[in-house]
Amino acid sequence: MTTENTIERAEPTIDELEHEGDVAADFLEELLDIADIDGDLNLDVRQGRAYVSVESEDESIAVLSDPNTVQALQEITRLAVQSKTGSFSRLILDVGGSRDARRRQLEKLVDAAVSKLDEGASQASLPSMSSYERKLVHDIVADRDLVSESYGEGAERHTVIRRR
Repeated sequence: MTTENTIERAEPTIDELEHEGDVAADFLEELLDIADIDGDLNLDVRQGRAYVSVESEDESIAVLSDPNTVQALQEITRLAVQSKTGSFSRLILDVGGSRDARRRQLEKLVDAAVSKLDEGASQASLPSMSSYERKLVHDIVADRDLVSESYGEGAERHTVIRRR
């Protein structure tokens, strides 16, 4: 998909992903400075995405680690990267271990859905969530030898779990 100022790449190269991470880190450093929050930035490239994590030795980062706040910061950071590079970004942002915490929450949601299947339900639906969260759910479900599919559009897109 292309728009006037943005080009979506099929498969970005490692160099392009590293550049995305650098642009994101610059943006986030400025944001942290403005908010007077101490944080160390780590950059990585995994599974075709740039990953940026913000960590801190003190509690100042806690104000940003709420999952909804991280999601909003990720979207703003993606827009900053897109503005600078002219390319769509699928960058993933983690603040203070929020992604690990969210994965644990999603594992609990999957456990509850599996309990419904154990009680005889033919399928179990999870609430609407972001594409990244749905990807995590699909991975968790596959690890448990179950099947999952996403249904719905936009903000209503959700995952349904079934047995094989």
